[in-house]
Formats: sequence, C-alpha cells, structure tokens
Amino acid sequence: MSTPTAAETTAPAAAEAKPREHHHFRFHLPHLHLHSAFGDDWFALKAEAFARFFGTPVFLVVQTVVVIVWIVLNIAGLTHFDVYPFILLNLAFSLQSAYAAPLILLAQTRQVERDKESSDKLEAHREEVTVAMQRREAALKKETDELKTLLQSNTDLTQQDKELTEKIETLTREIHARLTST
Repeated sequence: MSTPTAAETTAPAAAEAKPREHHHFRFHLPHLHLHSAFGDDWFALKAEAFARFFGTPVFLVVQTVVVIVWIVLNIAGLTHFDVYPFILLNLAFSLQSAYAAPLILLAQTRQVERDKESSDKLEAHREEVTVAMQRREAALKKETDELKTLLQSNTDLTQQDKELTEKIETLTREIHARLTST
C-alpha cells in the first residue's frame, strides 16, 4: 500500500472548494430515459419548446402588440400591404393555428408520457414503502410477542421466587422452633 502524493491529497480539497455547477435542465434529468412517440431528436425537442412558448404571457403580449401595430399601420394608411379587411393578417392567423394545434398536441403527448412515468415511479415507491411498513409491523409484532413471553416468564419466575422464599421462611421458623425447644 502506497502513501498518497501531494497532488492526490489536495484534489479532494479542490473539488470541495469548487462550487457545484447547476445544470439548466437538472430537473429533467430523471426523465431523460423516456422516449417519445415523436422522437427525441432536435426537431421534436424544438417543436415541443415552441409549443410550450405559445401559452406564455410573453407570446400573447408580443402577438397582441404586433397585431395592433399591423392594424394601425394599415388603417392609418402608412402602409398598404394589408388593407381592411386584413386578409393577410387572417391568413397569418390561420397559418399559425395550422402549426400551433399539432405542436400543442405534441407537447401534451410528451408531457403525458412524462407524467405517466412519474406516476409509475411514485406508485412503485408507494408499494415499496407499504412493503417496508408491513415488514416493520411484522417485526414489531414479533418483538412484542417475545416481550410478552419474556414478561410472562419473568412473572412466573418472580412468583416461584416468592413461593420458595415463603417456604424457606417457613422451614427456617420450623428449624428455629425445634432448636429452641430442645
């Protein structure tokens, strides 16, 4: 067995001094083993991220601002690319809807898969806890029964001790009475 070198003894200290880096997706790490029906490739991940972005307040505010600016520019006559009744705007909303619906369904499907996996793990954990509790209850019952048996044995021994002590006292009195009478 060799003695550690100076570099080996300082390595753990350096590792402790270095702050732990937090991975941005550290909460997703337990779900990395899941495989989606839509795949886990670049497109599927980006499509899901984009679908999740549809429901954010940022998206809704930006879209509202763009629509208001679009309408104001065209009503005020500053531009003429989409005059009233705003057919191009309507077409843009239709196109957005055509892509949003499948992307949202994709995101929901992937989330359902993650929820199912999480639920399965939770159920397995609950079953493990239940089995462990049943084992502990059985062990406690066994120990309680053993303690009751030991307590009963102790009670019996104490009763026998009392009876023997009384007999010894009786015999001692008889011996004392015979010795003193002679």
